[in-house]
Amino acid sequence: MRIFVYGSLRRKQGNSHWMTNAQWLGEHHVENYALYSLGHYPGVVAGEGSVVGEVYRIDASTLSELDALRTKGGEYKRQLIQTPYGSAWMYVYQRPVDGLTRIESGNWLDKEKY
Repeated sequence: MRIFVYGSLRRKQGNSHWMTNAQWLGEHHVENYALYSLGHYPGVVAGEGSVVGEVYRIDASTLSELDALRTKGGEYKRQLIQTPYGSAWMYVYQRPVDGLTRIESGNWLDKEKY
């Protein structure tokens, strides 16, 4: 299975250690989503724009660990998207984004500019 990551799970980011056993497939832009800063990590919601991230091949164990990390408390919901590497899971933020800073570039690595 595959997963699209756009924030702290990306290479050289704070939670990249969760991807140690994953196989990097490449970068990808997901259309029709907007990226917001939640402080130390981001969230995406459906909207105008695109989000930059990375696609990985992962095993069921890694997906379970990521689900425990990302879906606790209902903050995110896993959604299937299409990528050049095949369908992949992406975590979509489930709470209101009113008052949060939008990262207009769609790239979490640009967060310091906003």
